[in-house]
Amino acid sequence: MAEFELHRYPRSRRATFDVGRIGRAKHHIVALVEVDVTEARARVRAAIRGGRKLGFNAWLLKVIADTIAQDAQVQAINQRRRQQVVFRDVDIAVPIERVVDGVKVPLATVVRGADGKTVEAIDAELREARRQPLAGADAYVLERRNKGWQAAAFVRLPQWLRLLVWRALLGSPFLRKQTMGTVMVTNTGLSGSVSGWLVPKSIHNLCFGIGSMTKRPWVVAGEVAVRDILKLTILFDHDAVDGAPAARFTASLVRNLERPLGP
Repeated sequence: MAEFELHRYPRSRRATFDVGRIGRAKHHIVALVEVDVTEARARVRAAIRGGRKLGFNAWLLKVIADTIAQDAQVQAINQRRRQQVVFRDVDIAVPIERVVDGVKVPLATVVRGADGKTVEAIDAELREARRQPLAGADAYVLERRNKGWQAAAFVRLPQWLRLLVWRALLGSPFLRKQTMGTVMVTNTGLSGSVSGWLVPKSIHNLCFGIGSMTKRPWVVAGEVAVRDILKLTILFDHDAVDGAPAARFTASLVRNLERPLGP
C-alpha cells in the first residue's frame, strides 16, 4: 500500500485560487530584466553598520515606489466610459510568509504611500507585519484594522460567488486601491546558486516579481567583474499601458536600482 500524508490547507489559500483564475484573463506585458545591485547592497550594508534600521527588501520597495511616482501612468487603472484613473500615491501590496495551521502561506500587507516614506519606515512596516497576530486560519490580509470577520466570511463563500465579489471590487479603481493597493511586489527569496526569474499571476495592473540574486561575471566600465545580479520580472497591464511607456519605465527603474542615490 502506498504511504502518504493528508494535509488540510488553510482557507486563506482560496484567495490564491481566485487570483490565479482572474490573473489568467489579464493582458499583461512581461519584462524580464537583470539588474546589477552590487552598489545598492553595499550601501545598504554600510547604512546598517552606521546604525540605521533597514533592509534590502525595504530599499527595493522604496526605489520601485519612487520610480512609479515619477511616471504614475504605469499604475493606471481603466474604468468605464474610456477613462483611466491614475493615482498619485503608490500603495504596494507585499506577501508576507506566515504559518497558518502549521502551513506556510503568503498573506498580504499593503505599504500605503510608499513613495512618501523613508526606507526605515517601510522596513518597520514589514517587520510589524511579520509579527502581527493572525486573526485566525481565515486570515488572508495583514492589516492594522481588524477585519478578521470579513476575511472569514469571504473565504467561506463558494468560488463562483467570490468571483462576483472580485468583479465588483475590480470594477472600481478606488475600491481596488483601498483593498489591495495599486502595485504588487512579490519576493521568492531565492539566493545562492539558484538562478531564475519569477513570473507571477496577478490581478494587479502593475506587478513585480523578485527572482534570484546570484553572483555572476558582469561587464563594468569595460572590464569583467563578479557582481550581484538580481533577476526582476515586471508585469504591465497592456489594456492600460502601451509597450513604449512600459519600456521607458523599465529603463528608468533599472537605472535607479543600479545607480542608487541612497540609502
